[in-house]
Amino acid sequence: MSVTRPASRARADAAASRPLQKGQQTKAAIVDAALGLATQIGLEGLSIGALAEVMQMSKSGVFAHFGSREELQISVVREYHHRFEEEVFYPAMTVPRGLPRLRAMFDNWMKRTSVEIDSGCIYISGAVEFDDRPGPVRDALASSVSTWLAAMGRAIEIAIEEGHLRPDTDAHQMRFEIHSLILALHYEARFLRAPDSLQQAVAAFDGIVRRYSAAAAEAPATPSKAPRKPRASA
Repeated sequence: MSVTRPASRARADAAASRPLQKGQQTKAAIVDAALGLATQIGLEGLSIGALAEVMQMSKSGVFAHFGSREELQISVVREYHHRFEEEVFYPAMTVPRGLPRLRAMFDNWMKRTSVEIDSGCIYISGAVEFDDRPGPVRDALASSVSTWLAAMGRAIEIAIEEGHLRPDTDAHQMRFEIHSLILALHYEARFLRAPDSLQQAVAAFDGIVRRYSAAAAEAPATPSKAPRKPRASA
């Protein structure tokens, strides 16, 4: 069953379709450039000065759009989360409820991860930078990650309700195991340069599904597929 986006999302899409004023266009361009920098050097590496140089603007011009480096960092986190939802979450909502949708969420997550092996993931690098640093930036990061994990947990609960997973499935535990795969994938592929890490992550996901499946032989979904372009060994 196809799921329509919430009314708030529809309003956001309608607003996005309207032409932006010059100030909004400039701010959006700054955030886009900041996100590109943050994926390479981390949120902590962002500075008004570095961004002004990239944008060929004055420091005061960049500062006027945000007011502080912290607000710039938070804007980058929000933009990253928005793009994550657009690429991973919303496309999966068009897939039938239950295990097919859960697989779609994982497959979309894997596709994004295969790109981020080269570019970097704000959620992971941000967790390293801000895990022990309370404040608005950490709160924005934690809120974004928690929102996604809650959506994944709900997809598992729906798969249980649909009879695709065992009634005694611990949704929180299963979600933890799936999340762990992505974290391990980033470490293996990005840091260790393991050439088969994408395929191993897919195999591990399929193994998790088999363990929790109500009837593995009758599971109404095809196996997950690894992205076609795995990281080459260094």
